[in-house]
Amino acid sequence: MIELIGTNAGLVWTALNEGGKMSVKAVKKATKIKAEKDMYAAFGWLAKEGKLAFEEVEGELYVALV
Repeated sequence: MIELIGTNAGLVWTALNEGGKMSVKAVKKATKIKAEKDMYAAFGWLAKEGKLAFEEVEGELYVALV
């Protein structure tokens, strides 16, 4: 499971590095991570490392690299 989370964190980082600030929906589409729990685990991994910033705009969650 740890390996999957790390792999997904890499996919999320790459998508955000290429696309800039994105909605959670856009990240999911860009990374093709199927399960939401897997995507949020990847967000947690990157957030713990201090690499993500989150912002809620009109009820939609956006994420960006710091």
